[in-house]
Amino acid sequence: MKMAKLLRSWGGSLLMAAALLSTSSIQAAGLLKPSNLNLPDLELKDHQVKVVIEDGYAITTVDQVFHNPHAQDLEAIYSFPVPQHGAVNELTVWIDGLPVTGEVMEKQAARKVYEEEKAAGRDAGITEKDSYKTFDTSVSPVRAGQDTRVRIQYFQPAKIDTGIGRYVYPLEEGGVDEAKLAFWTANDKVTGRFSFDLYLRSAYPVAAVRVPNHPQAQLRQKGDGEWHIHIGNNVSNESEEGVQQERSGAKEIAAATAFTLDQDLVVYWRHKEGLPGSVDLIAHKEAGQKRGTFMLVVTPGDDLKPIKEGKDWVFVLDISGSMQGKYATLADGVERALQKLRPADRFRIILFNDRSHELTSGYENATAEAVGRYTQKVLNTNPEGGTNLFSGLKQGIDSLDADRTSAIVLVTDGVANVGETAQRKFIDLVKKKDVRLFTFVMGNGANRPMLESMTKASNGFAVSVSNSDDIVGQILSASSKVTHEALHGVKLKIKGVKTADITPSEIGSLYRGQQLVLMGHYFGDGAAQVTLSGKVSGEGKQYSTSFDFPKVATDNPEIERLWAYAKIESMREEIDNFGEKPDLKQAITGLGVEYGLVTNYTSMVVVRDEVFQKRGIDRQNQQRLKVEKVAQQKRSSTPPQSRRVDVQQPMYQSSRASHSGAGAIDIWTLMMLLPLLFWLKSRRIEEAG
Repeated sequence: MKMAKLLRSWGGSLLMAAALLSTSSIQAAGLLKPSNLNLPDLELKDHQVKVVIEDGYAITTVDQVFHNPHAQDLEAIYSFPVPQHGAVNELTVWIDGLPVTGEVMEKQAARKVYEEEKAAGRDAGITEKDSYKTFDTSVSPVRAGQDTRVRIQYFQPAKIDTGIGRYVYPLEEGGVDEAKLAFWTANDKVTGRFSFDLYLRSAYPVAAVRVPNHPQAQLRQKGDGEWHIHIGNNVSNESEEGVQQERSGAKEIAAATAFTLDQDLVVYWRHKEGLPGSVDLIAHKEAGQKRGTFMLVVTPGDDLKPIKEGKDWVFVLDISGSMQGKYATLADGVERALQKLRPADRFRIILFNDRSHELTSGYENATAEAVGRYTQKVLNTNPEGGTNLFSGLKQGIDSLDADRTSAIVLVTDGVANVGETAQRKFIDLVKKKDVRLFTFVMGNGANRPMLESMTKASNGFAVSVSNSDDIVGQILSASSKVTHEALHGVKLKIKGVKTADITPSEIGSLYRGQQLVLMGHYFGDGAAQVTLSGKVSGEGKQYSTSFDFPKVATDNPEIERLWAYAKIESMREEIDNFGEKPDLKQAITGLGVEYGLVTNYTSMVVVRDEVFQKRGIDRQNQQRLKVEKVAQQKRSSTPPQSRRVDVQQPMYQSSRASHSGAGAIDIWTLMMLLPLLFWLKSRRIEEAG
């Protein structure tokens, strides 16, 4: 009885989450080998990660050493989940002790080159993208009894939401690729050194940094906006002075001799409160060039008011078999969301696997008794079966009351494999009614492209959730958006400087705390007038400022690749919606080759320098990397530079939104207390047993 009472108390869902996660089988990043062949294992000897976050984007570099302890040469295949909006731009293999950088080719052509070089026994490597699921890197040969060193680098945007930034190093594959799971097994152990070093460089002051689920993380503040985070089974190579070790209340975890790549690494950072709404411009334009590339980051002020009238909430929850290992996280998040509803709100819950059914009996008033009763029913559900996402979403939409303001909260890993699976059908479905879709994307194996596309079609928003996330922080961040007004029909116009190739072409809605990131090309330089407009509850709103686009800007050459990949993703979305068209496929391939990016249609291949020359493969990615690394070295030697451009004419008069305005309890304090509360509750259960 004591055990049952404790599990029903506050924090019980967190304890159940821990139990489920610890016993579930989650496919992890690592070295692959065919599960039906008796081939000897290679070793992942070293795995070192360096992340630099600055100027609105993150650069992740992964250095690995593969070791072959056997008497025969073998091929190494390393697989890791596709990071959110991440694009691989570098594959380097050390050949004869020297680094050789890869070049991007059309996918089939790159695979042909790799297979020919492998068959000839010559050193080669290739990185390919398996749709939205994984990046797979193959290296051959790993010589008998020897090591092979490989480096992978990728870029991705790094947005701030409600004053908090979030970075995920994805290691949990999600277990949704059934064909891959049936053929491959993964060796996810790092037998030697593992290290993760994240360098945060922000021109805006950072108040705190935290790393959930890693109490051994070393956190060092180097300045107002500069932090260094180190995790690993080796000691940080920086001075121990000033290093504070994050504690959870539990006993300090000793450094392990091996590291397992089965748990995402999630880093949060929080900006100081009271920072102004702002406009930042990051540009790249070489001297003498007519065309430059820019990234415009608009961080709105907090002038969206709370919504007072009651709303209807329909929770559509994925209970398919692929949600095992994630379901406890889902249940905990739903409980927190229901607890945030107000007495005037109503809710209903739809569950789906092979088919959909309603857990509630029509709309329930958001009383404490109803929330508790249906939270327990959700927790008692066992995930199994296929994923009929369309059926669940359709039942949720069909259940809406036209006379009430409504929203749908969809929680899924988004891998539809039963019933309707065509992405266009989902887009048409969400457009049937004027309803906002708020999607929680569970795990790294989720079909993010489809989920984000249909969410955008409803003018809602999508939130990615890892098992390593602070789920309470994620839920409260989202709840502050749907309980406040939103700016709909958003448009941004730039006059005075010619711009083109803007992405996204349609913005849609901006919710409380959301940043707007716009990328494109500009021609010429000088003063530009920038106007952001939209409607709040039908009333027009307009914000404006004026600033200069630079004649020359060379600090951030990576902006070109970021623009190219954003453009590729928009074209990929069109293909997913309307089917593959030769011109779009060719355009994606062309951008991938020109900007050195691994896509669905391009791969990066490494061969010996003389083979590149013999095959007539241009070394344009090698040259681009040289330019980028010079700029990165230059940036690292100076303090973070402010990119704010609306200082003289601020676009917003109010400060930007922060989590402290989302509820009565400061969210950061709650996030910091959760590990301690979890530990105390664990101790109480141990004592009760």
